[in-house]
Amino acid sequence: VRDRRLVKRGLLIMAENQKSLDSSQALDTEESAVQDFLQILEEHRKNCERQGKYVEAEIAKNRLEELRQHEENRRREAMRSRQIAERLGVEEAHMLEFQQFNALWDKRMAEFEQKSADLEEAMKERHGTELMEYIRNAQSEPLRKPKFSKELLNLRRIQQTLAKQKEYAEAHKIKLKADNLEAFELEKMRNQHQMRLSNVVEKFKAKQTSELQALRKRVQTGREEQKKQRQLDLERLLQRYQNVKSELESQQNIERIRAEKFMSYHLNSKTTSLSPTANRQNSSGSIGR
Repeated sequence: VRDRRLVKRGLLIMAENQKSLDSSQALDTEESAVQDFLQILEEHRKNCERQGKYVEAEIAKNRLEELRQHEENRRREAMRSRQIAERLGVEEAHMLEFQQFNALWDKRMAEFEQKSADLEEAMKERHGTELMEYIRNAQSEPLRKPKFSKELLNLRRIQQTLAKQKEYAEAHKIKLKADNLEAFELEKMRNQHQMRLSNVVEKFKAKQTSELQALRKRVQTGREEQKKQRQLDLERLLQRYQNVKSELESQQNIERIRAEKFMSYHLNSKTTSLSPTANRQNSSGSIGR
């Protein structure tokens, strides 16, 4: 009768503690209740065996096996849930770090592009100012002293000679011819001057274009270096994640092996007096080392 009361008390203890498994204290209480109940059943089985109550001893033995199996399954499920939570924690931490990594690099590259655009815009403005100043200076230069052709100089000499000889009609004809030729040669000189001006301006523009292209090349080189550095940092980030993931998997494998050994020895042994705290320490001894 006393043994039956002990069994009932053990069942009540388990039922009460089964309701609060969501906290560490409740887990300790439940494990303690399980250990107490296993001890009670073991004592009850031994008493029945000594008293020759083999039917009740068989029932107690079966109940012990059932309870031990249930406890093994519960421990495995608890460990599995915790390990899943640990892996999810590592995954979430990695995703957060990955998002921060992308945000940092996106900001860095956007700042680089903005600075590059500002540099190019400043150079273009400077080029525009310098070009206008250069053109203004070039246009302000006086024309070279005209160098007329021998034909024109000869006509002017003939014109002067005829005038001295008072042959004004002939002198007038020669003058008209010389004036037309002079106008033609002056226009040609002006065109040549304008051509020279255009050439020097184009050379100045070409120099500015080369300077702008050199800036763009430096910017492109810097852009490629930024991309390369980002890729290197990303590879290091991913490798670090793989290392942490592998280390966690290794620790969890060790924990599972130790937990199986612990349950095989303690839950299936004849003595069940190990404390709940010690149980968890033995089943997860590798975590945190």
